[in-house]
Amino acid sequence: MRLPKIDMNPVSHPYPETTMFGVIKAAAERVPDAPAIDFMGKITSYKAFLKKIELVAGAFYNHGIKSGDVVTICMPNTPQAVICLYALNRIGAVANMVHPLSSKTNITFYLDYSESKMILTLDQFYEKVEKAVAASKLKPEILTARIQEELPLIKAVAYKYLKNKENLKYPGENGLVWSDFIKTGKEVQLPEVVFDKNKTAVILYSGGTSGTPKGILLSDFNFNALGAQVAEISGCNLDWGCKFLSVMPVFHGFGLGIGIHTVLQNGALSILIPQFTKESYAKAVIKNKPNFIAGVPTLFEALLKVDVFKGKDLSFLIGVFSGGDSLSPELKKRADAFLKEHGADIQIREGYGLTECVTASCVTPVDRAKEGSIGVPLRDTVYKIVEPGTFNELPVGELGEIIISGPTLMLGYKDAEEENAKTMRIDADGRRWLFTGDSGHIDEDGFVYFKQRMKRMIVTSGYNVYPSHVENIIEKHEDVDYCCVIGVKDPYKMQRVRAYIVLKNGVSGSAEEKKKILEYCKEYLDVFERPKEIIFKDELPKTLVGKVAYHALEEEAEKEQEVVVTA
Repeated sequence: MRLPKIDMNPVSHPYPETTMFGVIKAAAERVPDAPAIDFMGKITSYKAFLKKIELVAGAFYNHGIKSGDVVTICMPNTPQAVICLYALNRIGAVANMVHPLSSKTNITFYLDYSESKMILTLDQFYEKVEKAVAASKLKPEILTARIQEELPLIKAVAYKYLKNKENLKYPGENGLVWSDFIKTGKEVQLPEVVFDKNKTAVILYSGGTSGTPKGILLSDFNFNALGAQVAEISGCNLDWGCKFLSVMPVFHGFGLGIGIHTVLQNGALSILIPQFTKESYAKAVIKNKPNFIAGVPTLFEALLKVDVFKGKDLSFLIGVFSGGDSLSPELKKRADAFLKEHGADIQIREGYGLTECVTASCVTPVDRAKEGSIGVPLRDTVYKIVEPGTFNELPVGELGEIIISGPTLMLGYKDAEEENAKTMRIDADGRRWLFTGDSGHIDEDGFVYFKQRMKRMIVTSGYNVYPSHVENIIEKHEDVDYCCVIGVKDPYKMQRVRAYIVLKNGVSGSAEEKKKILEYCKEYLDVFERPKEIIFKDELPKTLVGKVAYHALEEEAEKEQEVVVTA
């Protein structure tokens, strides 16, 4: 899981030159009795957290997992997922992070592509994962965890018998169960792992414009640098006593990089939220009184509309961060006013970044903002605006491609030499740059402005969806001639996926046909990629060279919405 050795970009400040586990161990030695994880009211101290990591690391090592091996974590935000991440890192293994709501077909792809030896999942996803493993070339072992194993006693009993009784039949007599598996880690002599800036620690995924997901190889150094950068701009250094409500998922750069690793690296408390509704999330904010919350714009749009916050004091909030998609100036104004009305004398702070640099690399300063700006780069991170695809820097205020250099830049994409050469490039001074494919400009004060994505992409609830990938899947359906997928504006998700489909001769565009295609999509597309709307057409508009004119369909959708608003 290595790329050729590279020289990291120069940095003005030292970052922890140890593993991700190493900084957690250092935090546990500094604040052993401080709370590290809060899961549904069950609190684990740093001392206990470190002990669990060592135990699970021993179990993996005893089971034959060694340095460089890959284990897939297909989990929501639960203690088992976080413990597993650091346990694998403790022995030099690689954590392959996968969305638990991924389709069976995609899970099979992730397993084979990453060459996983094992996969950790929850019992409620076991049946799907078992089918995915059966279709895999490698047939990795399945390790099954249960939510109730990490709940407070009363909640555990209630959950087991009221909500999870059906899933207790999984994984069966011969399957690996987390509670039994970890017992095998006792008194295991673990090897010391040597820190290496160029070694992969985590694989995260980015959708590919060609339809195939790309594995993003990230190092210990990437995560540790991010942890130091974000703590510096947080407003309180995210130290002991700070609480972070971790709702962004562990398989997402935002959730893993900030909600989990940055928080734990600095000795703060990560309050894990495995799933939520806007009402339950609002109640969690009021109950837990976190100092920091973070989410995508759709989350904040929803929170502004719930009644739960009525008359509540939110002065405990130190930082509120938005990322994953553009925060409109109008939403920012409403969010800032909402915070002030509820006693929080702060502004919502927008961040911009890509999974290729873990997550945010540019954030609105704590005490200043400019309308439409995504803020200023984090420490040791440099932004430039260039002529697309070149190193020719453009003047202040001029629109061009955003390129980024800094300590959180990925090692590269897995098994993708051509894509790496195009995306990660080295300038004449030997500095590595990420060509983002996004356009924007920088003003005279160094504030960065994101304009638009140069790649064709839909962003729905903070997830990137590549239309060509969805089109490729739909066009394989036996009844479909061809199709076009676009994003249409949505008041909650920002965009929703719409598919325009031309059916083969003789196939009727009925409600049953629509249902049939949507069921087919469940097999091959992740939940956020699936079309929320299907529109059958006799033909689709074409360009002069015969390609489907998706811009024409986007304009048509815009006019539809104008009519609705006017009406």
